[in-house]
Amino acid sequence: MPTPVKPRFDTFYRHEALTDLLFEFAAAHPSLVSVESIGKSYEGRDIWVATVTNLATGAPADKPAFWADGNIHAAEVTASSAVLYYLHHLVDAYGADGDEGRRITQLLDTRTIYLCPRLNPDGAELALADRPRHIRSSTRRYPYDEEQIDGLTVEDVDGDGHILFMRIADPNGTYKRHPQEPRLMVPREPGEFGGDYFRLMPEGTLEAYDGLSITVNRDPEGLDLNRNFPPQWRQEHEQVGAGPYPTSEPEVRSVVDFIVRHPNIGAAISYHTHSGVILRPMGTQSDDDMIPEDLWAYKRFSAIGEKASGYPAVSIFHDFRYHPKEVISGTQDWVYEHLGALFWVVEIWSPNAEAGISGYKWTDWYREHPIEDDLKLLKWSDEQCGGLAHHDWKPFHHPQLGAVEIGGWDRFNYWRNPPPHLREREAARFPAWMTQIALALPKLELLRTEVRALGDDTWRVRLAVCNSGWLPAYVTRRALANKTVRGVIFEIHLPDDAAAGVALLSGKRRIEGPQLEGHAPKTSLQAFVPSREITADRAVGEWVVRAPKGTRLALTARADRAGTVRTEVVLD
Repeated sequence: MPTPVKPRFDTFYRHEALTDLLFEFAAAHPSLVSVESIGKSYEGRDIWVATVTNLATGAPADKPAFWADGNIHAAEVTASSAVLYYLHHLVDAYGADGDEGRRITQLLDTRTIYLCPRLNPDGAELALADRPRHIRSSTRRYPYDEEQIDGLTVEDVDGDGHILFMRIADPNGTYKRHPQEPRLMVPREPGEFGGDYFRLMPEGTLEAYDGLSITVNRDPEGLDLNRNFPPQWRQEHEQVGAGPYPTSEPEVRSVVDFIVRHPNIGAAISYHTHSGVILRPMGTQSDDDMIPEDLWAYKRFSAIGEKASGYPAVSIFHDFRYHPKEVISGTQDWVYEHLGALFWVVEIWSPNAEAGISGYKWTDWYREHPIEDDLKLLKWSDEQCGGLAHHDWKPFHHPQLGAVEIGGWDRFNYWRNPPPHLREREAARFPAWMTQIALALPKLELLRTEVRALGDDTWRVRLAVCNSGWLPAYVTRRALANKTVRGVIFEIHLPDDAAAGVALLSGKRRIEGPQLEGHAPKTSLQAFVPSREITADRAVGEWVVRAPKGTRLALTARADRAGTVRTEVVLD
């Protein structure tokens, strides 16, 4: 029996180790896990997806499916850990005793889970290098493929494996030491003079330094893969990093192609860092512009996510914009607005909350916050992180600037990602929520088959199915509006051999039936009035055939997001 796979969550896996780990899961659990490459990154690395389902209960494509991905942004590596954690949780709990074992067994017997732990292997590899750089996404140079000839490039200049900050004493500097906590750099007050002041800048090296002017370069690798998805795509002057055209980047194109080829995906989550918040669509329009029934469903599932994870759930448009005059588009818009599937972004980890800071509003905090918050964060660094979240300032002879000091916040290891001892705790917040979403997906099931003789060689054949899931077979009203899902499709499969004497007399070989509702209660002002559509979760396909007695006929029914039912009848 294969040795159980025990991944470590206090470390981040580089690409080769991540590849080995995924295939170890597949080797240890061949009846539950398979791994495939859905495409290659810009530098030629495989983008791996693990398919998790019980193969004994049906093919993955025949079951409704849930998708989770992570690490589309280079330095947000905890997102990868969250997806790996769910993979580990699924295989570990399958078949186990207790409530969770029963839930996971039911999940993998009836649903398919697609897990992509790292959408951006090139960027993550650079972020995890011995001498790292923390770019936004892909390593492809964009918008210009040329060397930088001046300015400061952010990188690990002293070779200690961290990218921190540099400070230089300057009477006209913007920052000063905090009077009670000199390690902490705080802004100079309006009109303040007569003290010791500093210029503060990212750690990095300079090209063509003239001894006076310093500007921080944008990363030459200026792509943001999350802005390269089709809906609301905008050019560089409107949305930085969006690429030359939608899905121009191989990583994004691979994901789009995979999800389009798998219409059974009815819900998805993309993991990012940081802020400690669950984000729901839409990104470019207000709640007032959403289809009400979809908004109500989003709010219900988001509330479940809040309870399970401890993270608040908010609207991207209303609560999580980087600038009040700008909107954000990305994966969430494509999966919901184009495909009509449910989708959330989870921003893992909040150092602010960990330090006891409350009452702040996500991105607004970075524009302005009280000095007391910085003191709380420094205290948290000292007490909970061994002083490593904030590095003491140390002298360094910079190759261009001369005498500087390097120190300050370690943004990669303690801001973008939790410290090692808290990474598993953060990843463990989400499996229960993902499982509940996946179990709520529509599920096509066989009700019964009927064969009735209408004559010596004439038969009426009926196939009745139902949606046993909580959600309707179309999942959202947006999918209906965009015509991205069909009603249940019934098919009768007749022998190819004309000598078999089988003919279809009534009905079509392929019949498009109605959309099937789920068993969710109707959300309306008439909530206390029974629905008029008592059996809207059921549908019947019917045919009249001429065939000899004893003929076997295969029947199927399928709904894009609810799965496929296959059965056989004997004309008798």
